[in-house]
Amino acid sequence: MERIWHRVLAEQPVPSATVVLLTGLVALALVLAPGTWPRVRMGVTIVHEAGHAAIGVLVGRRLTGIRLHSDTSGVTITRGKPRGPGMVVMLLAGYLAPGLLGLGAALLLAAGHSVALLWGLVALLVLILLWVRNLYGVLAVLVTGGAVGLVSWYAQPDQQSVVAYLIAWLLLLAAPRPLVELLADRRRSRTSDPDQVARLTHVPAVVWMVLMLAANLAGLVVGAGTLAPRLL
Repeated sequence: MERIWHRVLAEQPVPSATVVLLTGLVALALVLAPGTWPRVRMGVTIVHEAGHAAIGVLVGRRLTGIRLHSDTSGVTITRGKPRGPGMVVMLLAGYLAPGLLGLGAALLLAAGHSVALLWGLVALLVLILLWVRNLYGVLAVLVTGGAVGLVSWYAQPDQQSVVAYLIAWLLLLAAPRPLVELLADRRRSRTSDPDQVARLTHVPAVVWMVLMLAANLAGLVVGAGTLAPRLL
């Protein structure tokens, strides 16, 4: 355990600016390409539902389960008051969670803690796994956590840094896209998080979508400036 703890806390050298920018470009291609976006979005959905779950618990709701589906959608089930500030904050947390996690990842990487980031993600996925209530969700979390765990344990330090930077870029770049898709979907069902918040607050759903999109774009700018200071 002492050896593992030492590995987690140890600082790794920050990659060159060229490597950082290349990982960013690869992440951008993965987010934009139709063939890879569903896989990236599955990871975003895991973080999205984790955001609902974490904030739901913090505001006093009782978490009963998380379900992840093959169409990259998900649902977090909590019990508590159906109205009030806590419910609003919990609903808003989902779309904001990937960008916030990406920003936190950028800060860790700028300090040279790529292995700590990878192990932190493994720990997060283990916690999520405890609450997943369907088979596909279990498999999705196991595959994602297993891949990150293998890299954090067996890969060389420079390889670990590249993967950690790729994950951070993916979170930052992917966070705005679901909101853009939601804004562009004129036939969406009125059960999305912003629509539920609109019913609770009497503020139009499009306003909440734009505000969350602006927050994610701001996080992307700050995160990009943290990962690649020369870029800005």
